[in-house]
Amino acid sequence: MRIRGLGVIEDAVLELSPGFTAVTGETGAGKTMVVTGLGLLFGGRSDSALVRPGAERASVEGRLVVDPKSAAGVAAAEAGAEFEPVGKDKAELIISRSVSSEGRSRASLGGAAVPIGVLGGLADDLVAMHGQSAQQSLLQPARQRQALDRYAGPAVAEPLAEYKACFDRLKKIQATLEELTTRARERAQEAELLRFGLAEVERLEPVEGEDAELGAEAERLGHADTLRTASGGAHMALAGSPDDPASINALSLVSEAARSLEGARNHDPALAEVAQRLDEASFLLADVSTELAAYADSIEADPRRLADVQQRISDLNSLMRKYGPKLSDVLAWSSEGALRLAELEGDDDRIAALTEERTEARAELAGHAARVSAGRAQAADKFAAAVTTELAELAMPHARIEVPVTQKEVADGLDVDGRTVAFGPTGIDDVELRLAPHPGAPFLPIAKGASGGELSRVMLAVEVVFAGSDPVPTFVFDEVDAGVGGKAAVEVGRRLARLARSAQVVVVTHLPQVAAFADRQLVVRKANDGLVTRSGVVVLDDAERRRELARMLAGLEESELGQAHADELLQAAAADRQRG
Repeated sequence: MRIRGLGVIEDAVLELSPGFTAVTGETGAGKTMVVTGLGLLFGGRSDSALVRPGAERASVEGRLVVDPKSAAGVAAAEAGAEFEPVGKDKAELIISRSVSSEGRSRASLGGAAVPIGVLGGLADDLVAMHGQSAQQSLLQPARQRQALDRYAGPAVAEPLAEYKACFDRLKKIQATLEELTTRARERAQEAELLRFGLAEVERLEPVEGEDAELGAEAERLGHADTLRTASGGAHMALAGSPDDPASINALSLVSEAARSLEGARNHDPALAEVAQRLDEASFLLADVSTELAAYADSIEADPRRLADVQQRISDLNSLMRKYGPKLSDVLAWSSEGALRLAELEGDDDRIAALTEERTEARAELAGHAARVSAGRAQAADKFAAAVTTELAELAMPHARIEVPVTQKEVADGLDVDGRTVAFGPTGIDDVELRLAPHPGAPFLPIAKGASGGELSRVMLAVEVVFAGSDPVPTFVFDEVDAGVGGKAAVEVGRRLARLARSAQVVVVTHLPQVAAFADRQLVVRKANDGLVTRSGVVVLDDAERRRELARMLAGLEESELGQAHADELLQAAAADRQRG
């Protein structure tokens, strides 16, 4: 892994070996930046404050060996990453991350630019980060429940997924019921207004386009005398008065004109055409005259019909003012209002159906909750036994751990196995990690029942148990040995070395007892200007390692007594490796 411009690190390369790598150095030398760099590499939160003063950006690049067919390999390929084969079923994958001084962050995977979240997704399958912040969060009961669920695996994960889906469905049912019941008065008022309006529309039974037709009819009825006089006069002008056959009219004049051309039309085509047009005009005038006569006969002054039409128009206008503005809008409102009224009137039936559905959902939820609780209880026993065993390995042979899985009885809770208990999105259980540090001591929450050194060992034991259940190839521990010393520190180193037999383990530590058990030791050193340069992260050979351990033991690299003690630690670690 190469780190540039990150905190005090100007430019440094870390060669992390298989097995157990210990990272040591003076306080403030930049050891924590190693863990920070790994965190960035696997999608951790970026912060411009991490960028070294004077640098434009901080960057981290890592070279990983992965199986292209693994979940992480497949996810990387789907993101566009390219691999470099390094052996059978193995390939090299390059990950890089940069953070600018303005706070912008970029990531690439196998040469392809990817969202930061892609790196975070890979971390689930490639690396498990354990540090002081993780320890502190594990003091919270909610985090302890999450930790137990993770340890339990499918035995809890599968019923818990079913529980959460059912819980979400129950919440929706409950929300709908509450809305229906709390808004009962508003719905009743809305329904009453709809009934009144629909009754108005139904009483009048309007027809599409009726308002236009009624308007035209009212216009005719209101001017009947004028229309009859006009049409009668026009008919008389065309056909003459029936009381005076000799009166002059248009039809007789046109007919006379046509007769005048009768004898001459055969001698000139032009005159024949004019005569033809006179014949057509005569026929047209006759048709118009007949229509005018019929129209004049049909026009009658009917005050009653006029009043009826005007009333109908008034009624339709009233509807359009309320539900319009057009008659077509009134008809559309009527259709939609009928549907809405049916919905509102069906709320009582819906409330009854939802109430029954809620009862069924609660019963189903209780079944899922019982299975989740049973899975947690079974896992809690195994988890407590595993952590207790780890504590014995960490020089706490008489300490005992218990993880009670309890429920709180409440009046309005969920009926599970004959008890009414509180429930929430994660089930019905309260989970708490408790410690009895020595025989006769009561079990107390770990935050109250452990000293500083004991708490660190308990947390490390918990982390190691998690590590055994996490199917990832690399584990990173950041000073999880804080507050531990003496024999306990030796046992911490021994336990981490045993974990490294099945996985790659990287430990940032200040304890020589822990570092002595490492397969490789890196030291982080500042230059005179306070920066860690490329040469500032060194893989120690045997002689250098003796001096570094002596410094960690006595503060003096050249101390013969310190180096002798360092030799003793290294020999003990070597003997432990040989014993397997």
